[in-house]
Amino acid sequence: MTDTRAPDLPRDPWAALRGLTHARIGLGRAGDALAGADVRALQAAHAAARRAVHATLDPARLSLPEPFIEVRSRAPDRGIFVRRPDLGRRLCAQDAARLPHAPCDVAFVIADGLSALAAARQAPGVLEAARAALPEWSIGPVIVAHNARVALGDEIGALLGARCVVMMIGERPGLSAADSLSLYLTWDPKVGRMDSERNCLSNIHAHGGMTHDEAAFRLAWLLRGARTLGRSGIALKDDSMTAHLPPPAP
Repeated sequence: MTDTRAPDLPRDPWAALRGLTHARIGLGRAGDALAGADVRALQAAHAAARRAVHATLDPARLSLPEPFIEVRSRAPDRGIFVRRPDLGRRLCAQDAARLPHAPCDVAFVIADGLSALAAARQAPGVLEAARAALPEWSIGPVIVAHNARVALGDEIGALLGARCVVMMIGERPGLSAADSLSLYLTWDPKVGRMDSERNCLSNIHAHGGMTHDEAAFRLAWLLRGARTLGRSGIALKDDSMTAHLPPPAP
């Protein structure tokens, strides 16, 4: 009897590469167009990214165990914030006047940035892990900042009297993760600091990104290095991955 079954189809040559990246590679086709499932997935990811950019940060969702201080930038709403990055880099006059002088080793700012979703989902866990990794550091009051760009942390840190400020800010959403957080560390914060004077840890999220514990470990390493050097930025190299990450707590 003749075997009429179709021969085995060739193995997908893109399968191994797809396991190494979130990029959309080797997508299927339907005639001369992308397969419908891939088109719909792309549209859904784009919609999630747009929602993340325009979402507002609800401090109640952070479930912080201690009191915090809310501040706003000079951008009065999300629309102006997106169009005017410069306004997101400075505090509104009212909040700048009422921010207390509370000298400390490090101040943490939870900021919406371009993804309030990232701040809500990632920042509390990273903050908790960072506190545990820095037992010898004095930590200032937690600041929750609305319509904030990275440089807003410089003014906040200077007014508080912090030796260092850490901006925990939502990243610009991509098409693989809309809730990715970045940490920006600036030693001796003051208005006018340049990007080259900061260190950044990025891609903190639950979709194959950096975990909260790993981010806290690397942040603590950088903070101790900045304290030793008396500065951050290009002078401070992140060699934390040559050290051994402690095992997670049981």
